[in-house]
Amino acid sequence: MATQAKRDYYEILSVTRTATEQEIKSSYRKLAMQYHPDRNPGNTEAEEKFKECTEAYSVLMDAEKRARYDQYGHAAVNGGGGFDPSNFTDFSDVFGDIFSDFFGVNVGGGRGRSRVQRGGDARADLTLTFEEAAFGKKTQIKVRRYETCEKCKGSGSEAGKSPSTCPTCAGRGQVRYQQAMFSIARTCPSCQGAGRVISDPCSKCKGESRVMKEHVIDVSVPAGVEDGTRIRYQEQGDAGPNGGPAGDLYVVLQVKPHPFFEREGKDLHCSVPISFSQAAMGAEIHIPTLDGGEHKLKVPEGTQSGTTFRVRGKGVPALQSSGKGDMYIKVRVQTPHKLTKRQRELLSELGETIENKPEPRSLFEKVKDIFG
Repeated sequence: MATQAKRDYYEILSVTRTATEQEIKSSYRKLAMQYHPDRNPGNTEAEEKFKECTEAYSVLMDAEKRARYDQYGHAAVNGGGGFDPSNFTDFSDVFGDIFSDFFGVNVGGGRGRSRVQRGGDARADLTLTFEEAAFGKKTQIKVRRYETCEKCKGSGSEAGKSPSTCPTCAGRGQVRYQQAMFSIARTCPSCQGAGRVISDPCSKCKGESRVMKEHVIDVSVPAGVEDGTRIRYQEQGDAGPNGGPAGDLYVVLQVKPHPFFEREGKDLHCSVPISFSQAAMGAEIHIPTLDGGEHKLKVPEGTQSGTTFRVRGKGVPALQSSGKGDMYIKVRVQTPHKLTKRQRELLSELGETIENKPEPRSLFEKVKDIFG
């Protein structure tokens, strides 16, 4: 009986012969997810297809083997025989990234995780006044964070003692299981991947290698920050376990509202009331500025309520650059609520002297004319 011919590796992975490594890896990931024995228990056909695509992947991802295969075919890479996983001494190079992504495990001879780990990032909130956010501020804040234990220097062990090798994983940080055709490594449950256990814990940190402390940090807030701005201080966060490097500190700014100004980027907006006589005859009014000074605004005669005036350079300094924004002043003509008898007489006389102009035609009337 004739032996069934082996399928082309490129055909198995559904890629072209000019496919890049990334294209080959991407295709294999999809097939591995589809046919992996753990996802298809008892399915012999799926297991065979998984072995087939794994064989193709192991050859095409090896530049030397791929070149031989492209020139001479199957005989050049496995002597024409079937795929033998035992020929691979280190599965982690070929399959580790695939299975760690999809199944949460390490395959083959991968090492345990490093004992030294980076510490976590810390956060501190800082509340600023509107003016402090605009012009900047230097201050100090208190931060509670993990710091390396001074007594044991981050080892976690009592003075003169040292951690011992984990008996469960023999210091590898992983325990190994045989699953289907692969040797799969998982994080050691006894040492959590550190590869060591502390027999005589430090009396100060209780073997944790870190202690919680309150620390004072100098904070320099630049001019022009806004509500929600984060300032990053490198390596000012929690110290890493076992003497690892510290994380970062993020100072999150919260800006209080202003009773007079509103802010849009680097521009300031305010609303100012004026009297009917000021709007009608014109006037010079004094507007407070954010820096504590004042600006003289000339209101021309006949100014309508809602008119906005722009004052250049009286806004907020631009963050980390030169220049300032502008200040926009919107005037509102106030109508008095209660009038004296004399005021009523004067307004009545004024009303009689002002020419009565006909009301403009309504939009509805104009539309009615257009459509007949």
